[in-house]
Amino acid sequence: MSVFSAPPRSSAATEVPFSPARLAETVRRVAARPESWRALARFTSPERWYHRLHRAEGYEVWLLTWLPGQGTEIHDHGGSAGAFTVVEGTLSEETFPGARRLPVGGLRSFGPRHVHRVSNRGTEPALSVHAYGPALASQNYYRLGADGALLLDRTDTIDD
Repeated sequence: MSVFSAPPRSSAATEVPFSPARLAETVRRVAARPESWRALARFTSPERWYHRLHRAEGYEVWLLTWLPGQGTEIHDHGGSAGAFTVVEGTLSEETFPGARRLPVGGLRSFGPRHVHRVSNRGTEPALSVHAYGPALASQNYYRLGADGALLLDRTDTIDD
């Protein structure tokens, strides 16, 4: 099986085609083959660098780099489930409420309603592999209200 082929389907009739567990399996498999993606990585400033490694029917895989201090806005994935793993450095993920630190090998998978903010709060660059299913079509961005509630700011479409 190619590093970019979809994980095998189970025989369960109720399985979600790209469930968080299957997407986690995908990022683990891609991360385990750095020869297929490491030479592509670029660390840029002020904007973070990202590159789609693979897109197939129903899912896609991305490589993202993070210099110290870089991060995302609060966002969701427009109805897509996802997973990401850290392959270099350390990332922090904030959920609302909650937070976690993800060192090398740290993996996070999530369903289609997950809202978070990811950042590199460390002193070293970080690199991560992400998978989304279905492929991203849009992302919603939020801000925190005075009462701590998430308020929708905007929706961006994802260009192919």
